[in-house]
Amino acid sequence: VQLVESGGGLVQAGGSLRLSCAASGRTFSTYSMGWFRQAPGKEREFVAAINWTGGNIYYADSVKGRFTISRNNANNTVWLQMNSLKPEDTAVYYCAARRPRAGSYYYTSLYDYWGQGTQVTVSS
Repeated sequence: VQLVESGGGLVQAGGSLRLSCAASGRTFSTYSMGWFRQAPGKEREFVAAINWTGGNIYYADSVKGRFTISRNNANNTVWLQMNSLKPEDTAVYYCAARRPRAGSYYYTSLYDYWGQGTQVTVSS
């Protein structure tokens, strides 16, 4: 599986961005998908995840109510809609995919494939 993110950029605080992650491979529909972010000098952290059906969705507390994750298995795409952006949301955002397995969606070690990342910068 190859993952390619797009949609990052520079936005003012309070603005919105929509990140996209395009996946290759016929097994996309069986994978759970996650978004993570990494700010300079910090560890990569969980942002949001969605299971293969889209029926289970998880968010980090810091983005709950502002970000929305969604997916379209027919188009092999997952999105992260980011509203009410804050300067502290500034980071490189990564899309990740995991094969069906038990375990938390919050840990980077439980994801099998990663995109190259897209930069999101929120100015104050």
